[in-house]
Parts: sequence; C-alpha cells; structure tokens
Amino acid sequence: MRKNDFILIGIVLGAAALFFLFRGFFATGGGMLEITVGGELYGTYSLSEDQTIEIGEGNTCRIEDGRASMIWADCPDQICVHHSSIGKDGGNIVCLPNQVFLSVTDGQKDAPVDSVAS
Repeated sequence: MRKNDFILIGIVLGAAALFFLFRGFFATGGGMLEITVGGELYGTYSLSEDQTIEIGEGNTCRIEDGRASMIWADCPDQICVHHSSIGKDGGNIVCLPNQVFLSVTDGQKDAPVDSVAS
C-alpha cells in the first residue's frame, strides 16, 4: 500500500466516526415507552422518569436511567424478564403468555408518513 492509500483509509474512517458521533448527539426519538396489553394501549410513560409500573396482575416493568425492562412476570418461561433492557435506541420486549408488549417510541403520534411506507 502506498502513502495515499493510508490517507484515504484515514479519511474514510474519520468520516464514519464523525457520522456515528453526530448521530448519537442529535438523535431525536426514543423518549416514550408504550405498553400494550391484549392489543389495547395500557399506557405511555416517559423514559426520563424513573418508575416501576405494575401491568395488571402478571407483569412489572421498571424504567431506570432511560431504559426499560421487565423485572417480574408470572409466566412460566420468563423470557421477557431475561430480555435485555430497551432504551432510546429502540427495541421491544414481549411477554406472550400475558399478551404484554413494551415498545420504545419517539412520542410523535402525528408524524407524517414517508414515501417508502406509502
């Protein structure tokens, strides 16, 4: 490899690093946790406020440090409890036996649909 090749590789890596750095600083979404039970919206909660949420009699969700996790469930498999926490980077937690669905959204209900989705 010549000197110019190393310079080009350095520029590309620097541009990629700047892209990911700015993407993290200017991220706008992911501020709300939506909880759905049996297909119906149970509630919408801010990820910026630490709290524990009792979801019916079968599940308990915890929001802490901008991340949400299922901390207790009465289902036999406990997959939802062992799932990693979700935050502003997105994600879902599902408890199928209790039909509980946790999803991180940006909180914008009336956001316009883009041309790809239509």
